[in-house]
Amino acid sequence: MQQGKLIIISAPSGAGKTTIVKHLMRAGLNLAFSVSATCRQPRHNEKHGVDYYFLTHSDFMKKAAGNEFIEWEEVYEGVNYGTLKSEVERITGEGKNVLFDVDVVGGVNIKKIYGNRALSIFIEAPSVEELQRRLISRNTDSPETIEKRIAKAEYEMKQAQLFDAIVVNDNLEKACNEAIKLVTNFTGL
Repeated sequence: MQQGKLIIISAPSGAGKTTIVKHLMRAGLNLAFSVSATCRQPRHNEKHGVDYYFLTHSDFMKKAAGNEFIEWEEVYEGVNYGTLKSEVERITGEGKNVLFDVDVVGGVNIKKIYGNRALSIFIEAPSVEELQRRLISRNTDSPETIEKRIAKAEYEMKQAQLFDAIVVNDNLEKACNEAIKLVTNFTGL
């Protein structure tokens, strides 16, 4: 059996990566979503095991010490995110391709590990001002958190050239179609 391929979608917070990932999941591309682990608190609409595996900081660090992550990092002070090895094994064991919705550093790290077996796509917002507008309109983060996300986004946007492809999300339908085309060409579906 051929090993599943890995599709990495990364972007600064607010660029639209999760919306594009959901669109890809509905596109019939033999994809299964890799649920990341985090030690942050769930937002009001998030579910454990669906959106993230919500772990205590202690449990997260035990898994990190036990080498249970492909990659992990402290994305914001005291807030870790990581990709569990068991997720990739579960999905590829089902004969599916793995779809990741990860931050930029995580995306770069997964690509380094899997090389040509992975396609890395960077979702870019048209501007930092547009990112800020989107984050504010989500109404899920405090002004301080938005400020941190914008500062991080400015750094992350400089990492776009490390990805296999860049999709500018200035029109959601166009960005979704471009992502589908990239994934279809990569997976041969």
